[in-house]
Amino acid sequence: MDAAHTAGGFAACGLDGDPRNAGQARRFVAVTLDGWSLPALAGDMQLLVTELVTNAVRHALGPAPSYGGDDYPVWLGLFRHSDHVVCAVSDPSPEPPRPRAAGTSATGGRGLALIGALSDAWSWCPTAPYGKTVWASLPFLTPAR
Repeated sequence: MDAAHTAGGFAACGLDGDPRNAGQARRFVAVTLDGWSLPALAGDMQLLVTELVTNAVRHALGPAPSYGGDDYPVWLGLFRHSDHVVCAVSDPSPEPPRPRAAGTSATGGRGLALIGALSDAWSWCPTAPYGKTVWASLPFLTPAR
């Protein structure tokens, strides 16, 4: 994981595509949301980020030459707005996220359904010069002053 880049209501970290990236992303989310005085949002945001990062590492990365050999082919960004936080995960694959039908005994295939149920909105868009970004948003109550 690259050292975090932070500026006001934005924080980002680079991930190297290792299967352990989901855990690194969860720690980054916890530290960032704590710094933004939003620790109550951490559990739900960590769940969203775990699904998004896991999908990127599992389904979007091939051998290093297929994504240009970048040291950090996956990027996680957190954006704080006045009443919600958006997490965005960028990867080098142009393939859109595809929900899968998971049977009752399946061990996977529920990630996008979980993201849809937990977030107030989610989507994806192509990212120049290649790849895509998948994002999800969580609302929060602004503390009374």
